[in-house]
Amino acid sequence: MRASIVGASGYAGGELLRLLLGHPQVEVAQITSETYAGQYAHFVHPNLRGYTDLRFTPLADLAPCDLLFLALPHGKAMARIEALAGMAERTAGFFTARAGGGVQCNLCRHACVISEGAAGKCGGRRNSGGALVTDFYGRVVAEHVDPVEKKPFFHVLPGSRSFSIASCGCNFRCLFCQNAEISQRMLPGRELPPEDAVAAARNAGCRSIAFTYTEPTLWLEYALRTAALAHQAGILNLFVTNGYQSGEACAAMAGLIDAANVDLKAFSDRFYRRLCGARLDGVLATIARLHALGIFLEITTLVIPGENDDPKELRELAGFIAALSPDIPWHVSRFHPAFQFLDRPATPVETLRRARAAGLEAGLKHVYVGNSPGCGYEHTRCPDCGTVVIEREGFAVTAVRLDGARCAACGRTIPLLLEGGA
Repeated sequence: MRASIVGASGYAGGELLRLLLGHPQVEVAQITSETYAGQYAHFVHPNLRGYTDLRFTPLADLAPCDLLFLALPHGKAMARIEALAGMAERTAGFFTARAGGGVQCNLCRHACVISEGAAGKCGGRRNSGGALVTDFYGRVVAEHVDPVEKKPFFHVLPGSRSFSIASCGCNFRCLFCQNAEISQRMLPGRELPPEDAVAAARNAGCRSIAFTYTEPTLWLEYALRTAALAHQAGILNLFVTNGYQSGEACAAMAGLIDAANVDLKAFSDRFYRRLCGARLDGVLATIARLHALGIFLEITTLVIPGENDDPKELRELAGFIAALSPDIPWHVSRFHPAFQFLDRPATPVETLRRARAAGLEAGLKHVYVGNSPGCGYEHTRCPDCGTVVIEREGFAVTAVRLDGARCAACGRTIPLLLEGGA
């Protein structure tokens, strides 16, 4: 089989090349890198120092082959890969043309100004001929049927299943990312038209479609088209998001996206700048905007030892949520070592208990501890009488004591999203 590697000058490409060169059934026919295209080069990767006579193929000359391996391609590389795979460019929304052929992307709060042939920070929205095109539309890299509690949504269709899909990429660069294998690289995925996504959800008995795992804002055009069809089928639409949508994007979501779980990663701008490549104010503005637009909200904070676990910061974060509405559920979630934070310890459960206590003291009615099965803080309780109205074990709902959206014991209304979409 003839194989090609795109982006072989980097670490991931070097590892691929090392493995393939030793494979008896694979001929490495083409290697391309935007840095070294068309040149001979000495690899700095220690495993490749013996391979100094490998010729790089210019990206524009990359030809069809049996296997195509991608090592973090972006910008012009994705355009060439689309051509090889027969994928058509799709014009994006949410942009403004600028003088000199540039465009400004208005989808998220980065507001990238993108020159001809280049891509924005997300890697998949590009300037092609003075128009913004998207590499994300309908390109699915993950799809699963999950309990809705896994997202986590504890107050949306409790006990139901959600058809969960993701494209690749993200507009953040979180060093602790839990899904880095798909969020921090560009992958071709498979095409899943909106109609097929809704049909798959319906056939699996799912009551919602969750745009999750990576950042769904990047393929908002696809999500909104899918959401409109899902509503026609009586299916709800859920976003699991970093909360960096622009005001324009938030307005487009209203009426189509029923609920959003927003990662409020910290209450420190320094944290966002240093560990995520973003700004806190943008996230806070988006959360407030989504709430004002009537999108049902739940908030999640991954508590990382030594980074965002300061009691004062957690109290301030909880106070921000409570000021919007004390009924917004807050999930304080346990960190496990991941991506570039493999040397960090998992969050002590006691830290999560203190965070939960801070949320309750701030006035929040529903605070949960996540990623800690059996801790006892995953049940939904009535704020008035204390009855466990939704009992959970892990992601499974084991008992419900509700009369509609009211506590069966005292009649208190519990903030729940139980229907909609039709």
